[in-house]
Parts: sequence; C-alpha cells; structure tokens
Amino acid sequence: MYNCLRMQSVQTPIIPVVGELIRANPGTISLGQGVAYYGPPPEAGEYIQRFWSDPQNHKYKLVQGIPELLESIENKLAAENGIHLGADQRIVVTAGANMGFVNALLAITDPGDEIILNLPYYFNHEMAITMADGKAVCVPTDENYQLRPQAIENAITARTRAVVTISPNNPTGAVYPEQALRQINDLCRRRGIYHISDEAYEYFTYEGAKHFSPGAIEGSSQHTISLFSLSKAYGFASWRIGWMVIPERLFMPIRKIQDTILICPPVISQWAAVGAMHAGRTYCEDKLRETREIRRLVLDKLQEVGGLLTVPRADGAFYLLARIQTHLDPMQLTQWLIEEYKVAVIPGTTFGVQDQCLLRIAYGALQKATAAEGIGRLVHGLREILPVRL
Repeated sequence: MYNCLRMQSVQTPIIPVVGELIRANPGTISLGQGVAYYGPPPEAGEYIQRFWSDPQNHKYKLVQGIPELLESIENKLAAENGIHLGADQRIVVTAGANMGFVNALLAITDPGDEIILNLPYYFNHEMAITMADGKAVCVPTDENYQLRPQAIENAITARTRAVVTISPNNPTGAVYPEQALRQINDLCRRRGIYHISDEAYEYFTYEGAKHFSPGAIEGSSQHTISLFSLSKAYGFASWRIGWMVIPERLFMPIRKIQDTILICPPVISQWAAVGAMHAGRTYCEDKLRETREIRRLVLDKLQEVGGLLTVPRADGAFYLLARIQTHLDPMQLTQWLIEEYKVAVIPGTTFGVQDQCLLRIAYGALQKATAAEGIGRLVHGLREILPVRL
C-alpha cells in the first residue's frame, strides 16, 4: 500500500515515545508532560447540570461555540487581557489551542507558504505546519530564549504568512516583554502578515514577570490571531476547550475547517467551561501558589549540578529548558535517566534544536513531595552520568 510522504515528514510526537519508556520502567517520575497537577473547579461540575437539563444540548450546536461561553470569554478578554472586541472581530471556541492553531494555518496559508517559528519551537506547531504542506522557518532566539526582532524581520519572504509567538513560552518558560511583542506585532502589520499569539500559559508568571496580549494593541485587530486555552490554568486538559480571537474576515474559512473536523466543540465541555470561568482567575491563583513553590525548589536543586547545567531565565509557564554541557545525544541521555534513575524529561531535539544538548523539565504536574523526589533523581543522575560520558 502507498505510504503518504507528507505524513512521513512529520516528526513523531515525543510525549508518547517517552510515555512508552516510562511504562517500561515502573516507578519513574515524569518531569516530561506539561499538565497542571490539579483539576477543574467545582463550578465546572455544577454547570454540567445545566447541560443535562436541556435535551437540545445533545444535538449539534453552533460551530463557533455556545452563546453562554462566548459571552464569558468576551468578558474575560476585556477584563484580563485588554482585548475589547469590535464588529470586525470574532471569538471561535475550539478543542484546545492546538486546534485553534491548525484552524489558523489552514485559513491563511496555501501549500508552500511559510510560517516563522521562534527556536526552540513548540513541536506541535512545527508538526501542524508540515501537515498543512507549509514550511516552518525557524529563527533562533537569544541566549536567554528571548525574541530577536531583527532576525525575524530578516526571515520574512514573499511566502511568509505569519509570525508565531508563545508567551509565556513552551518549552523554555521565557516571558516576552510587552515591548518585544509590540515590536513583532508592528512588524507583522507593516509587512502585511499575521501575528499568531499563543497565550495558553497566560496565568503562569513568576518573579514579577507580566503577561501581555498583543491583541490589546490599538489597531492590531486585523492582523492578530490570539489563541487561548483552559487546559493549563483551569486543570482542563482532557476537556479540550480553548478559543481563538480572529479578524471577522477569517471566520468563513475557519467555520468551514471546524465544521469539517469537529462540527462544534463538545457541548458538555463548553458548559463545564462556563462554570470554570464563573469560578474565575481566583481559583487558578490559589492553585498556582504550590506551583510557584515547586518552581523555586526545582531551580534551587538544579544548582547542585554545577557548571554542567545552565538554566536561562524562565519566569513563565511551568517549564525549564536546561542546557547540558555534554556531547551526548539528548534522547540517549533521556533514555538513560529513565532506565537508570527513574526520572523522565523531554529531549530538546523535539523542539528543533540539533546543535546542543537541551532537556525540558516540566514541573506543573507534580505536587511538592513528588517534585522534590523527581528533581532529586534528575540531579543525582546528571551528576553521575555527565562527568563519565562527556
């Protein structure tokens, strides 16, 4: 049988690969997958009762989302992000921010068009571009994983359709300053391309860092696509609810895409999302207190590795992308850590970095005692492996 060449060129998702290694080594603590340690607020369950009370909820609903959730999102955007929707914009509820990204790609690109990603990239973004027969143009960030606006501008060609930013960032934990995001957004305006702003980790900031939404910039509505998600901050990962804020002119193509793939986001999940957003940011902030404590614990413990490991400033999300002073292959190092020390991380090669050994350390899924044990195993493993196998 014929094998699709396009899909052969798509990288294999790393999370399932590492997951198989974890299952083959019982007792492994995962510092790999990026999820929150907690679940949704109780209000999410309470609002599901509203779903059950109306038999019409078992039928298809609007492609763009139920009115109750759209209203909650619009209020949230105005109050928290400074995004005040005009008649030339629209919210579309999606099955997570990943689906919003795919919607955007299919709506704005033709085969062979280019999307600029900042390196290290979020692997699902690069995979989606390849699936859409596009080309990911990767622009390295600086030594602190911060944006390099001039390098981004130099990478724009006649085939460029968008620049993607993720802040707070996956996989690095970097938070981009407002000034840098304004600079990228203005660059996109001047060059007639879109700024796709992924803000799934907007609540996860530390050490005084502030999240900024480019969609709040005056005059940005027609070239900015903003992506949001409940998966992280509201412990909503498996419910698959996110949304995108788009120029109205993109609604028709996106409606075609979403109607074909999804028809409508799961209605029961949408009602749960209404309840979660009714609980509001206070719920998330209460949970984030422990995440902040775990972050500090992880950073302090990693210092014990010494000069063999450096961690650029990571004031957001729940990731650290550590640079390891070794010529070892990152995947081989990851495998050794799982098999010999029962701790899992993610190799940096999956984020597009091939010329150095990077490991992504995720700490959001763990509570303090487990995190302490896991990071202790990681430090112990690195201190034993690296001097011997440099």
